[in-house]
Amino acid sequence: MKIVILDGYAANPGDISYDELNNLGSLTVYPRTDESEVVERAKDADIILTNKVAFNAQLFDELPNLKLICVQATGYNTIDLEAASKHGVVVCNVPAYSTMSVAQMTFAHIFNIFNRVEHYSVLNREGRWSENPDFCYWDTNLREVYGMTLGIVGLGNIGMQVAKIACDFGMKVIASTSKDAASLPEGIEKKSLDELLAESDIITLHCPLNADTKEMICEESIAKMKKGAVIINTGRGGLINEEDVADALSCGILSAYGADTMTMEPPRKDNPLLKCENAFFTPHIAWATLEARTRLYRQVVKNVEAFINGSPINKVN
Repeated sequence: MKIVILDGYAANPGDISYDELNNLGSLTVYPRTDESEVVERAKDADIILTNKVAFNAQLFDELPNLKLICVQATGYNTIDLEAASKHGVVVCNVPAYSTMSVAQMTFAHIFNIFNRVEHYSVLNREGRWSENPDFCYWDTNLREVYGMTLGIVGLGNIGMQVAKIACDFGMKVIASTSKDAASLPEGIEKKSLDELLAESDIITLHCPLNADTKEMICEESIAKMKKGAVIINTGRGGLINEEDVADALSCGILSAYGADTMTMEPPRKDNPLLKCENAFFTPHIAWATLEARTRLYRQVVKNVEAFINGSPINKVN
């Protein structure tokens, strides 16, 4: 089997060995692949591993040898599943590998907003504390999350883990979810989305991006929130209308926005959110801990091995 990784650098910049994949076939790894390079690099491949390189119907027409696409991620919206099935190509993904890491990043953003550790570290390196007349100082609104209401939109693996952590911190947890209220663990109360928007001090997004959720956070939904609410987005950039959120931050309707994802990645330099002092961003790295990427790689190996053995797993088409 000829195995080709089209965009390997993001998931493995060199700190994880490819030995197990090498043992399963002839492996070629490209750090990045431009759209114009896909056919040439993939034309002889039996198995393609991809993260963000997209596969449309035309590509499948040009890759007659292709048998398996293994998406090195949980989301697979970059693949035309109907075209894949039509051409007899199996598509599989890697579910739940980043649950703990994304939940951790969710709280990293929450704590950054309320404790501003980096802000004070920067000031102190510049001499602010050394020059202070008192033993301490603060110039931001320091808050504790104990007793705050956390509204979770989407209770999949990540949303559930965020809820568990929030309960351990003494937060009131409410959730907008398709799950039955009676099935929810103790400490999580089901609410309608409008109720959640109205009651939450912090709203964190963990739902998939689809036609129903695209730009669910917009001028209309922000108007239903508490004044000074905080929004956290470690889900998908497209869940919010970036201009509406920027406007709400600028006029004080929202007190802060913390995100690991944006609608366009990398973002345009003129993105209005980048100009907001109370908006905080990490560059889509919630999934990128060594532990999560190691789990990702190990499951990719299992996906490929299972396909070769004739029993595909984690199929999405």
